[in-house]
Amino acid sequence: VKLAHSRSEVEELASKILGMNLITHQTGSDGKEVQRILIEEGVNIQRELYAGIVLDRAARQYVFMVSTEGGVEIEKVAAETPEKIIKEWINPENGFTEKQGEKLAVKLGLVNGQISSAVDIFTSLWNVFNDLNCSLLEINPLVVTSQEQVIALDAKLNLDSNGLFRHRELLELRDKSEEDPAELLASQYNLNYINLDGNVGCMVNGAGLAMATMDIIKLTGGEPANFLDVGGVANAETVANGFKIILSDPNVKSILINIFGGIVRCDRVAQGVIHAMDTVNVTIPVVVRLEGTNAKEAAELLNNSSLEFLVATSLQDAAEKAVSAAIGGHK
Repeated sequence: VKLAHSRSEVEELASKILGMNLITHQTGSDGKEVQRILIEEGVNIQRELYAGIVLDRAARQYVFMVSTEGGVEIEKVAAETPEKIIKEWINPENGFTEKQGEKLAVKLGLVNGQISSAVDIFTSLWNVFNDLNCSLLEINPLVVTSQEQVIALDAKLNLDSNGLFRHRELLELRDKSEEDPAELLASQYNLNYINLDGNVGCMVNGAGLAMATMDIIKLTGGEPANFLDVGGVANAETVANGFKIILSDPNVKSILINIFGGIVRCDRVAQGVIHAMDTVNVTIPVVVRLEGTNAKEAAELLNNSSLEFLVATSLQDAAEKAVSAAIGGHK
């Protein structure tokens, strides 16, 4: 955020910001190139506050959060001074109530007409969150001006992709240039992929198993490079597409394939992995752990293949092999 006091200063700042590499908590260490600038009218700020709504998975309810520490990343506040975050859980039957809004406003130290203004903003925030099927909606900062007005200066919202069929007009606002190229590619292949900062690539079937795999990599001393759920169709095409996505990240030094064969037979998965390795140029170590239906036959296929795999006998063994390979322990 930059402050300008004249048109010429706006032009000068804009020329410096456009094209710069912006690094924030959300962008990761590589940052993102600035392609657009939002110019807003300035206000005289007396106080900066925070307001947001998100799903509390532990409580299985939406939670409305406010804080007196506005203008800074809420993740930093949560890590360093969590007591400064005030929470109100929202009953799904009743929705967000005026009483809850007043309670939050008072705890923020707002007085007189500021309270009613804040309640109006909080109520509107909840209505937007609920109507648009958001997974996150926050105002940072929510400010009190020198004229005692309460104004939302910024808003950020994340939409639940499962609800987008109800809001086709919002899809027209999508700017793919601001999205991770690998995540875009994964969506074209109908794969669930999230890029992370580690060096051990993961290819797993099932979100729960994928998260467990990432956990055990971490517990073994490594860092997962991604979340990649190939779903229930772990065939040659799916595995090949998974390889392409994972290998697009130059930080990946090894790949762990962890598949549980239930409906999907492990021997067919093994055949798919072998075929995919034949078609995709994979130059880093690949650890394979297959468990479930026809796992023994799958291990024989992998061991008898002319390709070099590190075949694991358990999830712990797989994690140890993948982490070791990532730091050069296996060739």
